[in-house]
Amino acid sequence: MNTPFIHRNLPRLLLQARESVMAHTRPRLREHALSDQQWRVLRVLGEHGVVETGKVAREAFILGPSLTGVLTRMERDGLIQRSRDSVDQRRTVVQATDKGAQLVNTLSQTIEAHYAWMEQSLGKENLSQLYALLDKVIELEQP
Repeated sequence: MNTPFIHRNLPRLLLQARESVMAHTRPRLREHALSDQQWRVLRVLGEHGVVETGKVAREAFILGPSLTGVLTRMERDGLIQRSRDSVDQRRTVVQATDKGAQLVNTLSQTIEAHYAWMEQSLGKENLSQLYALLDKVIELEQP
């Protein structure tokens, strides 16, 4: 049977690459009882500090209804705190608690060590090219 496809399945390859990278990270997350989504939220907060929930959803790639549940569990576990935006009371902002920030510091060391290994394995130039190409693909597909 002739396949109508000429190009490789890019979405599948990107997912496969993600899973390959996450296979190293996930066990560390599970040691701290974190889901992938919870880690993405903590990473956003670790990079930006106090963040409006809409931005958390966009940066962590979590749909709004799902984010509500993720944040509720994280708040229950003492990892984040939510409050009203001081400028616009209609908005909710999120920030990591001391416990959440410590977790970011702990896990970032493991994750950065993995990235260093990837850089050593692929070569610094190849990894830089991969980042640049991914940025171009993301930019290309923006509406």
